[in-house]
Amino acid sequence: MELENIIKLDKKHYMNTFGDRMPVSFTRGQGMFLYNTKGEKYTDFFAGIAVNALGYSHPEFVSALKEQIEKIIHTSSLYYIENQAKLAEMISKISCCDKVFFANSGAEANEGAIKLAKMYQYKKESGRTEIISLINSFHGRTLATLTATGQEKFHKPFYPLPEGFKYAPLNDFEAFANTASNKTAAVIVELIQGEGGVIEADREYIKKVYDFCHENDIVFIVDEIQTGIGRTGKMFAYEHFGIEPDVFTLAKALGGGVPIGAVCAKDKYCAFSPGDHGTTFGGNPLATAAGLSVLSIIKKEQLVENAEKQGAYLISQLQKTDGVKAVRGKGLMIGAELEIAPKQ
Repeated sequence: MELENIIKLDKKHYMNTFGDRMPVSFTRGQGMFLYNTKGEKYTDFFAGIAVNALGYSHPEFVSALKEQIEKIIHTSSLYYIENQAKLAEMISKISCCDKVFFANSGAEANEGAIKLAKMYQYKKESGRTEIISLINSFHGRTLATLTATGQEKFHKPFYPLPEGFKYAPLNDFEAFANTASNKTAAVIVELIQGEGGVIEADREYIKKVYDFCHENDIVFIVDEIQTGIGRTGKMFAYEHFGIEPDVFTLAKALGGGVPIGAVCAKDKYCAFSPGDHGTTFGGNPLATAAGLSVLSIIKKEQLVENAEKQGAYLISQLQKTDGVKAVRGKGLMIGAELEIAPKQ
């Protein structure tokens, strides 16, 4: 279909939540390149918003999906699912978690983590119900994760928001400690704030918050939706900080483009009983086949190590570039702050 016809069809029938998009539509991809409706070639630096960790049309990944589609795409979680069990095991082996619950997206994963923390506190009869997140954070588009997102601009249209969320500034431990109380159930943090501008947490600050949480039995949740699956030069960003979160969440790159999210937790915090949480599509045979393939390829092709190496090179070159004021990030999760020339 011609681009002009796609745009007309979109404007007539698709809810406009993205504004006027870039006037391009892609028909195929190969490696790090995309091809539009005219066959023109683009180099992709966006990676589907941190999703396409393997690039486009990786032959082993495509083969794994084809094989699974020919077998079975979906059953339900009323039955045991081999790929689901295998992917949960694989994530547990490469991380600090003991158990995994699969969802469909990062927002659902964060929603599940918040519910899990609340259930943990409820079953302990601690009276702790509040969640602290950080200013400038982004955790999703559901009402709960939108409320956890520490940016007022996202909140205004949806008042009244769910109660029980508080906000503290990043890298200010005293402000965090003053925000916490005997009602605090959990803290959710991005170790590198993605949507907020690739802003890194200080290692010392995170260690203080982490210790404070454990001293007060507050669940420490790390949102690894953007930072996880090798993007920062470690499989998980928490590895840079010398900590092991009680709960962490994954999505984006885990499925290589197939929607999947994951709530990952240590045994102590796995508070859900049957009926406390659930999903129709989460962790189905196709999505978990995608996850198994992605993690297998990342290990085989040493893509985590490659992200560290290529990221170090890119950062060094950006730091030498005229007009670049500051460079932030780790691995291939990089933000460059540009100097804005005054208007003539």
